[in-house]
Amino acid sequence: MKRKGLSVFVFLLGLVLSANSTDSQPVTSTQLVAWLAAGISNARLVRLLHERGIAAVPSKQQIRQLESAGADANLVRTLKNLKPVIVIGSSSTQAAPASEIPEIVAKAAVEARAQHFHDAEISLRKAVGDDPQNAALHFALAAMLRRQQNWDDAFDEVTASAKLMPDLPENHSTMAYIFYRLDDGPNAIAEARTALSMDPQNAEAYQFLALALYSSEQYAGAVNAFIESLARDEHNADTYYDLGITLHAAGNMAGAIDAYGQAIRLNPSFWQAHSNMALVLHEQNKLDEAIAEYHEAKRLAPQDAAVRNNLGNTYCDKGDFDAAIGELRELYRQHPEWAQGHTCMAHAYLAKHDYANAVSELQLAVLQNPTGASEHRMLGEAMLMDDKLEDGTRELRLAVELNPDSDSAHRALGTALFRQQKLSAAEKEFREALRLNGSPDNHYSLAACLMTMDRYEEALVELETAARLDPDRPLYRARRDELMKLMKETNSR
Repeated sequence: MKRKGLSVFVFLLGLVLSANSTDSQPVTSTQLVAWLAAGISNARLVRLLHERGIAAVPSKQQIRQLESAGADANLVRTLKNLKPVIVIGSSSTQAAPASEIPEIVAKAAVEARAQHFHDAEISLRKAVGDDPQNAALHFALAAMLRRQQNWDDAFDEVTASAKLMPDLPENHSTMAYIFYRLDDGPNAIAEARTALSMDPQNAEAYQFLALALYSSEQYAGAVNAFIESLARDEHNADTYYDLGITLHAAGNMAGAIDAYGQAIRLNPSFWQAHSNMALVLHEQNKLDEAIAEYHEAKRLAPQDAAVRNNLGNTYCDKGDFDAAIGELRELYRQHPEWAQGHTCMAHAYLAKHDYANAVSELQLAVLQNPTGASEHRMLGEAMLMDDKLEDGTRELRLAVELNPDSDSAHRALGTALFRQQKLSAAEKEFREALRLNGSPDNHYSLAACLMTMDRYEEALVELETAARLDPDRPLYRARRDELMKLMKETNSR
């Protein structure tokens, strides 16, 4: 970000002070088209018209241009019913006809509505060049840049808009969003509150305040701000979606599902809401419901890699390994560059005892994350299952090097050494695993090694400890009983 800190604050504070001493000018048809292109809601524009008035009566052609830009019936009705404001000092007391909406501005609005944001940016740059003192054009250009995540240039344009029209609260709410996207929570919160001080009914300002509070992990405040936004704009699916994300982060799963449901009700094609709802349902272990939501998201966005990846993971957790493999194969066919999902695919192959394919998938996972200890551990374990003892041991040594505090890595390495009859080295790894985590499995692994070394008394202690720690697992008791029988037979000889 090129402009941050105290200089930004002082500059914007000056704009707020000048706004308090500036009379608002009536709205022109060109401004309306530009603001529609920028995404300002019809309801907000109706309020602006009632607050400021209309500069001139729009013609039928201009009404058509406004409708093409996204004007709804209520906005059009308001335009037709309002009487133009007669500017003080004018020699005429008659309503002047509206000046023509430049074709390039109308074109930009249509492009923006079709989400052709780069094309709209090009058109608006020409429009700004023709009319550099038009605040609404700068604001619309900022919106196109914002949608392309060009934050520095968006900042410049919204700053120009604020300088030319300091009494427009949307300038500050847009600043709030830009700061939020740049992870500058304090400035984002300050700008949103400035917008609300200018217009306490501004739903967008509450929405962006909520996002800034969310980014600062102030979840309770964020939820309250989202509710205030929805009280002023109850039909905003995006706000419900963001509320769902915040409630999920706060641990309110039921609330998150309800918020995502509201977003889908308002916008049935909102595939991201379906996907996020599925994520919450997955966390609640409602796997069939999660799968249904992921399928709906996939139907709406068949090319989205994350949806198919998450669906594959859910199938894997459900134990439907064929379905998981099918989804992930299609994912890699569509997106060969996709770096996730190989671990899940490997789990599915391991469950089907297809060790060779599991090893292949885990080798890809290691290539994509060469410093990932868990990836090396899983690859090493799969190689052991595929009877590749030396290769598996090499991977497991790497896993221990990368994460020496992983008891599972030490236990797996101990298992590899044990299978190669390197018993002293295996014992060392099993004891390290037990030091890190006194789990029943670690006691059991050490016992198996000690038994092979004919150290029955020590092994019995480990098996009894494992059985005591997990009395519901019959394996530990069975091995203990077998060992006690063996010890009795040995002593009787």
